[in-house]
Amino acid sequence: MAGGGMITPSVNKGYPGKFTGRVFITCIVAATGGLIFGYDIGISGGVTSMPPFLEKFFPDVFKKEVLNIGGTNQYCKFNSQKLTMFTSSLYLAALVASLVASTVTRKLGRRPSMLLGGALFLAGAIVNGLAQNITMLYIGRALLGVGVGFANQSVPVYLSEMAPYKYRGALNMVFQLSITIGILAAYVINYFTASMKGGNGWRYSLGCAGVPAIIFVLGSLCLPDTPNSLIERGKNEEAKKRLQKIRGVDNVDQEYNDLINASIESKKIKHPWAKLFSRKYRPQLVFVTFIPFFQQLTGMNVFMFYAPVLFKTIGFGANASLFSSVITGVVNCVSTLVSMATVDRFGRRGLFLEGGLQMLICQIIITVCIGIKFGLNGNPSELQQWYATLVVVAICVYVAGFAWSWGPLGWLVPSEILPLEVRSAGQSVNVSVNMIFTFFIAEIYLQMMCAMKFGLFIFFAVFVFAMTIFIYKLLPETKGIPIEEMAEIWKAHPVWRKYVVDENEKPTSEMVEEVKIAKEG
Repeated sequence: MAGGGMITPSVNKGYPGKFTGRVFITCIVAATGGLIFGYDIGISGGVTSMPPFLEKFFPDVFKKEVLNIGGTNQYCKFNSQKLTMFTSSLYLAALVASLVASTVTRKLGRRPSMLLGGALFLAGAIVNGLAQNITMLYIGRALLGVGVGFANQSVPVYLSEMAPYKYRGALNMVFQLSITIGILAAYVINYFTASMKGGNGWRYSLGCAGVPAIIFVLGSLCLPDTPNSLIERGKNEEAKKRLQKIRGVDNVDQEYNDLINASIESKKIKHPWAKLFSRKYRPQLVFVTFIPFFQQLTGMNVFMFYAPVLFKTIGFGANASLFSSVITGVVNCVSTLVSMATVDRFGRRGLFLEGGLQMLICQIIITVCIGIKFGLNGNPSELQQWYATLVVVAICVYVAGFAWSWGPLGWLVPSEILPLEVRSAGQSVNVSVNMIFTFFIAEIYLQMMCAMKFGLFIFFAVFVFAMTIFIYKLLPETKGIPIEEMAEIWKAHPVWRKYVVDENEKPTSEMVEEVKIAKEG
């Protein structure tokens, strides 16, 4: 018990309702917000490996990478502060935007926040596609970042609130699936635009970000708001009708009353940000902070941001590096489908733990392979086919482990454990921490690669080990528990119950034991 907090209280009220086509379509449309985030993650690494793009905006990197001026150390060829700022500036903008998005999401609803995010991302795609200088490039990235901040704040919350609790895991993960589809689409587009004549392929790659943005904007215009959000804004009757439609039954009184009660409690809290930091919400605060922290320090975004750059660093040619990125993109997408099929059957904890172990083993293999091949001076001999295949396979297995564990669960678990009264504030913390460390990794990765050599992968492996222990010790299972009843799991947990149980209230596990003794007596 003390090791994993495996007690799960019996809070399953069995709300009546069906898995309706209305809910399925609504969640699919909402989750297209993940396309814009995924496309941006995937597109930047491919574009920054294109010689015409480097020559126009980052001539210092062009001289080292293409003209081979200034040495042949593979670890340091792409080390440029201006180049890393191109990737990382988006996430700095997303961090600031997510804080503003919390208020918009709470006061105006989830849908307007999604709509605004899509529109700003579209504007950023247009500016980047037409960029004539590095200033336009950075402005476009900032607009993209604001759009990502709004979308990542509102979409996971929207999905968790719309989905029936029995299918919440799979439907919420449609967001992560959309992210992986966006990444894969970006890799494929980069592969074809890199060889376009005239040297303007990078414009098409950056400009095509407008396509997922348009899909998201049009989808947001058609979406209904969630019952939770309607109740939060005093539209109770409309909320009940909405709940009946999305559940496919007339008898929704039990779930509706629980939503009303949750809203009443939430309105008693005038300052949700301050409340989130109170003792009662300690477990939620810990998880919305540390899950995105660990998610980014797995090293996964190194592979996603800089996949073509990474493959070129370890000796692949330009086309081979882009094609290898496409392979990892396919693995990422397919593995997310595996997670969707298993998360509501096997639970969150099992996937977290298995994925962490799988990533740890693969990072050790990758470290050894790169260390043996390049050593400390970064001057490789010819890369043999079997050796290249081994590295690609290890990276793909690593990507698969992330894609069915820490990738989708990093968005699912924080969004489902937050009670309504602190949900917007908590999700803002989740997105903000995610963006802080996404920015951190994007900003310093190339410098770390140059300074730490193959030891960089050991750095990430240490965090993968730590996060696996973190989940084992502190996260209770959350599958199959209605979102408004989630508070009960903390009362049954050996670590968290001392924070969330009032002095005059006994922990759930003790109450269950007393009932058992009474029955036996």
